[in-house]
Amino acid sequence: MNIDLDKIEALKELLSQPKKVVILSHTNPDGDAIGSSLALSQVLKQRGHTVNCILPNRFPYYLKWMPCCDELIIHAQDKIGIAQSVIAAADVVICADMSSLSRLEALTEIIAANTTAKRILIDHHLSPSDEFDLVFSFPESSSTAYLVYEILKAAFGTEVFDQTIATLLYVGMITDTGNFAFSTINPQLFRAAADLLETGIDVPTIYNNVYNSFTEGRARLFGYVINRKMKTLLKGTVAYMSLTEEEMRRYWFQQGDSEGFVNYPLSIKKVKMSAMFSEQQGGFIRVSLRSHGKVDVNTFARRYFNGGGHHNAAGGKSFMNMEDTIAHYIAAVEEYHNEGLV
Repeated sequence: MNIDLDKIEALKELLSQPKKVVILSHTNPDGDAIGSSLALSQVLKQRGHTVNCILPNRFPYYLKWMPCCDELIIHAQDKIGIAQSVIAAADVVICADMSSLSRLEALTEIIAANTTAKRILIDHHLSPSDEFDLVFSFPESSSTAYLVYEILKAAFGTEVFDQTIATLLYVGMITDTGNFAFSTINPQLFRAAADLLETGIDVPTIYNNVYNSFTEGRARLFGYVINRKMKTLLKGTVAYMSLTEEEMRRYWFQQGDSEGFVNYPLSIKKVKMSAMFSEQQGGFIRVSLRSHGKVDVNTFARRYFNGGGHHNAAGGKSFMNMEDTIAHYIAAVEEYHNEGLV
């Protein structure tokens, strides 16, 4: 991954004097969204900028231990309009871990109202929009956290990586690579991780906080989904699961409890593609897609569920009911299979 040095210089020039900066990330934020946003925030604060980090809605409870999480503004819980006021006053708006302002949902119009702020995109998803003045888009990057690491290193040097910033970036890297297990990893990522370890971060504690801090309800929900809700298609090569709001309430669902469920069917030897359908407040169904090897779920998500993402990990939405959504998925899988794509 080679970052354009002219863009690095443009970023440094834009941030050469103290500015009011707002950093935003996507709806249903994950470890990469939070880690990359907060790491950027801490570095910019060190350099004299006034920085606010805003998320559209709540993030998973098992990430609340992360450093500086108390600085996050959650728009869905913002009763007094802090998010709107800081966005309106911003000189610079940075969007991390998303390819389009539409991923911000209710915040999109608020950002559009500020016509003077410079907009920066830092992201690793496909098809970035043309809404930004400066774009760092690298779909080949394993995570936005790794991309932020490379940008910060190029702009300010490795001395900016203290233990707090290193912890934030490390969480982003491991959560978007399955703890360095996905096909997107490369030697450069491990070199970056080594630099972060040099700061003295506590890797075993980070791992336990991220992967071993779930509730009893989540464990029971996972068992229910695997035992009762997982179905297979095409002689066991494609799987799908679904959860209604009622089922989630039955197991004391908390934000983030179903994260990672979609990955589990891929541990079955024959399965090449997996889907998870979960009802959401607001009357739509969240669609999560994962795959192995050549099966392109990004194209599948764009074609059938108005979504997108990466080659082996993507998502979308359905505004049909659960029964019709699953029927649509089954028909789509059959069509994809007939084209030799799964």
